[in-house]
Amino acid sequence: MNQPETIDPDMMVDEIVRRWPATIRVMIRNRMLCIGCPIGIFHTVADACHAHRVDLESFSQELLEAISSDPLANAPSAFLGDGVAAL
Repeated sequence: MNQPETIDPDMMVDEIVRRWPATIRVMIRNRMLCIGCPIGIFHTVADACHAHRVDLESFSQELLEAISSDPLANAPSAFLGDGVAAL
């Protein structure tokens, strides 16, 4: 999958940090405690922004910038496809 052009506010936080590890820095910089949070698998980007009082539009832009610098940005998602993860 190619790098996204936008961040879907309904995308789960957990998938974002797993697919694009460079986004972890964005979470930390915004004082979001999403990394390793058990709710991360259920929390969307919009949920997390609301819970942490972070502007969704600017946060999404920061995520996109981090993704564009991430060498793993084009790695396949474990959450897409036929459900079988390639090793």
